[in-house]
Amino acid sequence: MPMDRDVSVRTGTRSIDCYLAFPVERGPLARRPAVVVIHEIFGVSEHIRDVARRFAALGYVAAAPNLFTGEMQRLLTPENIALAMRAFAQAPADLRRDPAKFAAFSASQPPERRPVLEVFGKVSNPIVQAGFAQDLRAVTQYLRALPEVDPARVGSVGFCFGGAMSARLATVDPDLRAAVVFYGQNPPLEDVPRIAARVLGLYGGEDPGITDTVPSLAEAMKKSGKSFESHVYPGAKHAFFNDTRASNYHATSAQDAWSRVGRFFQENLKG
Repeated sequence: MPMDRDVSVRTGTRSIDCYLAFPVERGPLARRPAVVVIHEIFGVSEHIRDVARRFAALGYVAAAPNLFTGEMQRLLTPENIALAMRAFAQAPADLRRDPAKFAAFSASQPPERRPVLEVFGKVSNPIVQAGFAQDLRAVTQYLRALPEVDPARVGSVGFCFGGAMSARLATVDPDLRAAVVFYGQNPPLEDVPRIAARVLGLYGGEDPGITDTVPSLAEAMKKSGKSFESHVYPGAKHAFFNDTRASNYHATSAQDAWSRVGRFFQENLKG
């Protein structure tokens, strides 16, 4: 059987594309832990597929679902994302946390920027993200049904948008064992009491819009008796783990973060 394949996973309301990567040794007699790898705003890029394969090489069944399957992915091209980033450079810092402000800002932009900004507004909307979290829960259920997977040992990791969604998945999947958040926004703090997974957060010191919010998550997790550890990398920007983005990649931080993730999943998914 192939060591990786593309599949379609049915969620509650739609079907989403999903890339699967398997360890070399597999089969129903050797059930493995599994990891859901959740993408950045770019969707399931070659970088995300590569990360899934890295987990497979460590002995995990890895699934990289594309939450933007369909029209959203068509609009979220690198060129369109660059247009959006230029617009955000002129915008207030809290824009993406306020749907009304975001809609007004999008309407004020040149016509060529509006379609992709509308998509950004959609994927940032708390109601839409709640739906994405349920899509991800469908993926964890899909994994648990595979003969290669030990259903009691499933975790998640996500980057940027995907980091936020990894945390949100932990709020809706009581059977998730471990969740890693790479520089993602906090989940709704009122949902923290529903988290059963242990959570690891990895953040860049030069990413204040995200990193400055971590203490409030740590406080909420502690108050609810949840397991949360975090690490901030001095000198690292947002997306410091993505080795395909030269302007953001921070090699020493990325290497240390990968080691931390390896130990975290070893303890919580393999231990």
